[in-house]
Amino acid sequence: MSAPEKIPGIHYHDAGLLRFLTCGSVDDGKSTLIGRLLYDSKSILADTLHAIERTSKKRGLEAVDLSLLTDGLQAEREQGITIDVAYRYFSTGTRKYIIADAPGHEQYTRNMVTAASTANLAIILIDARKGVLAQTRRHSYIAHLVGIPHLVVAVNKMDLVGYSREVFDQICKDYLEFAAGLGIRDVRFMPLSALNGDMVVERGEKLAWYNGPTLMELLEAAPAAHSEARENFRFPVQYVCRPRTAEHHDFRGYMGRVESGEIAVGDEVQVLPSGRTTRVKEIRLLDQSLPQAASERSVTLLLEDEVDISRGDMIVSPASTPTVTKQVEAMVCWLAETPLEAGRKLLLRHTTRETKALVAAIEYRQDINELKRISGGRLAMNDIGSITFKLAQPLFVDRYRENRSTGAFILIDEATNNTVGAGMIA
Repeated sequence: MSAPEKIPGIHYHDAGLLRFLTCGSVDDGKSTLIGRLLYDSKSILADTLHAIERTSKKRGLEAVDLSLLTDGLQAEREQGITIDVAYRYFSTGTRKYIIADAPGHEQYTRNMVTAASTANLAIILIDARKGVLAQTRRHSYIAHLVGIPHLVVAVNKMDLVGYSREVFDQICKDYLEFAAGLGIRDVRFMPLSALNGDMVVERGEKLAWYNGPTLMELLEAAPAAHSEARENFRFPVQYVCRPRTAEHHDFRGYMGRVESGEIAVGDEVQVLPSGRTTRVKEIRLLDQSLPQAASERSVTLLLEDEVDISRGDMIVSPASTPTVTKQVEAMVCWLAETPLEAGRKLLLRHTTRETKALVAAIEYRQDINELKRISGGRLAMNDIGSITFKLAQPLFVDRYRENRSTGAFILIDEATNNTVGAGMIA
C-alpha cells in the first residue's frame, strides 16, 4: 500500500512502532474494523484470505466476514463475539503496527486492561444507532486510567443511519460531556463504516461532509511511544553477567532493558537502593559496543567503578531519581475469581524486583458506570479500586502518569503463582 496523502494540520512522524487498541460495546464492529484495516491495506496473506472466504460461505454470507481475521478462538467464532484479546501485526510503507482487539463484554474487563497496558492510542467504537453506552464510558475510563495518551472515537455503522451528520454531531456532544468529567483532553472523532470501508483506509463517497483524515491517516500520523516528551532514565537490572573464562575474568556487565529515557557512554548514573554513583564505561549489545541506548533497547551496561549490584536493583539518572518506598498507593484491577480483601498477603512484582506485600487498606472501589467511589469493601473480579500496600522490601517507583514502566506492577498469589491483579501507582 502506498503512503496516504498528507493532510494539512496533522504533524507526521517518520518512524516508530504504534501499538493501538480497539474497544467498545458488544457488536460495535471492532473485529470488522480491524479486518477492514488489514484487508484494505493489503496485509492479509492469501491462504488466510481463502480460509475466511470459506468460513463466510459456510455461514451463508455473500461477502467476506472480515471479523474472522481477529476472532481466532473457536468459541468466539461460534458465538460471534470476542472473548480473549486478539493481537495482530501489520505494516504499511510508513510504519509498523500491533493491534489489540479487546473484548466488549463487561465480564472481560480484565482482558481489556491487559490489552490497554502497552497501547499508545485507543480507538473507541460507538454504534451510530445506539450512541454512548455504559460500556463506552467504562472502556473510556479504563483507557484514561492506564494512561493511553491518544483517544479516537470512531462512530461506526454510519451506513445504518443514512450517513447522517446530525447523528454524528449528537454522539460527539454526548461523549464530550462525559469525557470532561474524566479529564480526557486528547480525543478525536470520526464517522466511518467498517463494513463498507468508508473512512477506514479509503474515504469512500458517502461521507463528503466530513473533512478530517481517514482512520489510517490518523494512525500513520500518531506519535510513537516515548517520542512526545523527554523521559527519565530507568534501567532495572535483570541479570549480572560474570563469565567464568580466562579471557573475561574481570568482566562484570549488568543486563536489562532501558525502560525509559536514554543512556550514553560517559553518563553519570546512580544505583538503587545503595545510592552509589558512577559512570557508564561501555554499552554492549551482543558483541557490539554502542555509543548510546534508548527506550526499549535491551543492552548490557559496564560501569567504571565496582558497585554491589544485584537483580532487582535499578540504574537511574542521579538528576531525576524515582521514589524509594516501602508503601505504595495504587489503582488495582483485580483479575482473580476470589475477591480481594484487606489483610491479604501477596507477591508484588515491579520491573525486575519482587517483594511480599500486605493489603493494608482498600480505600475505595470505583463504580465506572456511575463514575463514583464506593468506600471500603472488597474487590471482586474485574473491579477497579484504590489500595494501599505495605512492602517487605523497598521499591523504586514513579507515578504511573509520569512513567508507565516504573509506575506499574502485577500481583501474584504465592500459593498458586497466578497473576491476580494489575496495579498503577498513584
